[in-house]
Amino acid sequence: MSSMKRFGVCLIALISLFAVVYQPAQGYKLHPRDVYHKAWELVRDTYYDPTFHGQNWTSWEHKYDGDIKTVADAHKSIKVMLESLKDPYTRFLDPLSFRDENDAINAKIVGIGINLVQKGDRLVVTKTIANSPAQNAGMKEKDEIVAIDGHSAIGLTPEQAAERIRGKAGSSVQIAVRRGENPAAKAFDITRAEIIIHAVSYKVLDSNIGYIQLSTFISNDAAREFKIALEKLSRTDGLIIDLRDNPGGLLSNSLEIADMLLDGGVIVSTEGRLGKAIDRASGNPLTHQPIAVIVDDESASASEILAGALKDNQRGVIIGTHTYGKGLVQEINHLPGGSAVHITVSRYLTPSGVDINKIGVQPDIMVSDKAQQDNVAIAYLKEKIASLKGRTNTISLSH
Repeated sequence: MSSMKRFGVCLIALISLFAVVYQPAQGYKLHPRDVYHKAWELVRDTYYDPTFHGQNWTSWEHKYDGDIKTVADAHKSIKVMLESLKDPYTRFLDPLSFRDENDAINAKIVGIGINLVQKGDRLVVTKTIANSPAQNAGMKEKDEIVAIDGHSAIGLTPEQAAERIRGKAGSSVQIAVRRGENPAAKAFDITRAEIIIHAVSYKVLDSNIGYIQLSTFISNDAAREFKIALEKLSRTDGLIIDLRDNPGGLLSNSLEIADMLLDGGVIVSTEGRLGKAIDRASGNPLTHQPIAVIVDDESASASEILAGALKDNQRGVIIGTHTYGKGLVQEINHLPGGSAVHITVSRYLTPSGVDINKIGVQPDIMVSDKAQQDNVAIAYLKEKIASLKGRTNTISLSH
């Protein structure tokens, strides 16, 4: 089966996972126990480790039958059951979290356009999306959110804060932040809006080197946006692909993007309960420009698949630090009532057969200083471009 056909199957499968809703038989009233049982059944049938981390999975099937009275009981029991696998990637998503994930895949959200991280009991802004309501109002990276609509935000998780910030497009929310060493809080009145999330940004650097920043693989538009960037940068002499801080996303995106860059060869292989599958490049790349890929310890999952494919096929040089080390593939399964479970269904290996889980992809050129990684990538490409031009001139003179 060709790689491009495989991409289609993967994409259809992913869409189906979101479209299929578990429905009880007509006339049968769904009991919260059925939600729990469906989750148990999905793990039984698809989890990649047939030993279920060395336990008898059957023992969980009816473990909470007498305790589950409400949907909240079912959700709590599912979480406990999944935690027994000691796999942080096999996890439960409540309806709100599942909706947020779907929004990210559809590349559209309604909000103010910030990313948050929890540091102790503090909520810190790690990014404001370009042209978002938050950025236009004046919020900045490193702002600490101290209040939302007049209520303290101290101690809130990013998820809890997102629930308070979320609302209808056109409605407003007041965010109070503390900035730098200034103890006084600054308040912003921000009008919520629909925000389109772009996975790719690009530009031309000095020396005619193209730069593509790929921030996520979760959006359905990521591969399409990357293709557009390649087309816009087709006249540059070399390419930097920046995967720093990219947490990954859809497997299909990493396969499609790798196929745009590789002359051939294996992209990735996956091993699960049903055996081993190998994805190969079609051999019809969109570019032959020399490539430098910049990664860091936050480059994970699909980022590592792309970096590993380019490295092992000697298509690009990897610069930076070792990547995160997430070598497991999850499937998203919808549960009754709008919740979902992520289930690890396989592990993946790079083209050379390396299992990078908990290890990461090792760079060809180790550069710890983030500020220097771009300079090293540019220097490498300049040398590579000069070498290729010199070779072309030599061949031309010999004829």
